[in-house]
Amino acid sequence: MIIYDNSDKELMRVRALENEGNVLVIKGKIFGAMPMSARLTPAEARSALKLLTPAKIWFLITFLFRDLGQKAQD
Repeated sequence: MIIYDNSDKELMRVRALENEGNVLVIKGKIFGAMPMSARLTPAEARSALKLLTPAKIWFLITFLFRDLGQKAQD
């Protein structure tokens, strides 16, 4: 999986999602060069749920079925 910045440049290439106990570890490379491991705790994942609105939830449900040619909208 590749995450892009606002300029459509590669920000992070995720190569693995692993669990270490109750923590989700996201492993990859930032800017194509620097290895990185990010950790997501259950408390932080619960905090992220507070950012979701009904419209964002609907977007996430339909996200995988959207047209690939469609440009991202802010």
